[in-house]
Amino acid sequence: MTIATSSVLKSRRATQLIFLVCGLGMASWAPMVPFAKDRLALNDGSLGLLLLMLGAGAMLMMPASGWLVGRFGSRIIMACAVLVMAFALPLLLILTSTAATAVTLFVFGAGVGAVDVAMNAHGVQVQNLYGRPIMSSLHGLFSVGGLFGSLGLGVLIKAGMNPLYAIGSIATLMILITLTQYRHLFPVDTERVLITRFATTDGKPASSGQRFGWLHGSVLFLGLMCFAVFLAEGAVLDWSAIFLRDIKGIEPELAGVGYAAFSVAMAIMRLVGDKLVARLSSKTVVVGGSLLGAVGLLIAILSPWVWISLVGFVLLGLGVANIVPIFFSAAGKLPGVAPTVSIAAITTIGYTGLLAGPALLGFIAQQFSLPAALGCLALLLGSVALSYGVKGSAD
Repeated sequence: MTIATSSVLKSRRATQLIFLVCGLGMASWAPMVPFAKDRLALNDGSLGLLLLMLGAGAMLMMPASGWLVGRFGSRIIMACAVLVMAFALPLLLILTSTAATAVTLFVFGAGVGAVDVAMNAHGVQVQNLYGRPIMSSLHGLFSVGGLFGSLGLGVLIKAGMNPLYAIGSIATLMILITLTQYRHLFPVDTERVLITRFATTDGKPASSGQRFGWLHGSVLFLGLMCFAVFLAEGAVLDWSAIFLRDIKGIEPELAGVGYAAFSVAMAIMRLVGDKLVARLSSKTVVVGGSLLGAVGLLIAILSPWVWISLVGFVLLGLGVANIVPIFFSAAGKLPGVAPTVSIAAITTIGYTGLLAGPALLGFIAQQFSLPAALGCLALLLGSVALSYGVKGSAD
């Protein structure tokens, strides 16, 4: 099967926009959390349990999404998942029952998990045809969507728009983008041909059996590497503000600047990451990025000056930005394992680090100190550099 260059370019743009939509929808929930807490009269503990429902929905859906993508194709899963997210968002703003909100948040998380697996599986196939790295720029668009999502709702409400109309506008935009780009995404028959073409480099067909695919050594290795890097991202999200306030003495209203510095650095680096990977190599970017991230964390921990600590968070964002996209690319090219299986596996394992890892750091901080917990994270990133330097691909 020959696919025209113009079709590949359109598919790349469509995939970029789906990544943008996913980041936009997922991040739009963040500004809604205070509204939900007040409306449902929740304390911090109850709110924490409610927020776990999003992660639970995503984690449970991700393994099933690999099978669904293999059976029906990634574009139909992406479209359905975005619709689920878009219809759930306004409900999360108006529901007055905690139980109903929990169920809706679980469904919303399931939509996030499904589109995450499907868009990465599709992105790998587009990259294979494109002939050059594009996964970093795809994840860069996700980060851009996240920045717009986290700020956009607040800006619309600040401008005087009714909150329900504001979130409805975002949901409508998500649907319109997805529907207009749907025809440019690969149909299932095309994806199956591409999987056969690019996943048989060892002469064996790609396996679609999830149980055995998940046990593949390379899948587990990439999954554990993703776990470590996602843990770093989750730690900055959940602990950087507390670290800057309690350890570095920054004013409470400015405590979020650490995560902002990390996020902006990550988004910028991902948008230029494809050229970096093409110029160097995947192994160089992973090893160098992991080491840079570890050094950044150590600078943030050890520096007596707050602004130098912020530089450390910037270095961490620059370092880890392109590692996960490289892991997704590698998963999509594993001999004998279908991308729908390998990507679902490493996404699930990686998100375990994002969701459960910060709790583990909290336990370490309770037993020792928060700087010690972050120091352990620096050692973990160092182990990623060592492990991938020894075992990882040099492509």
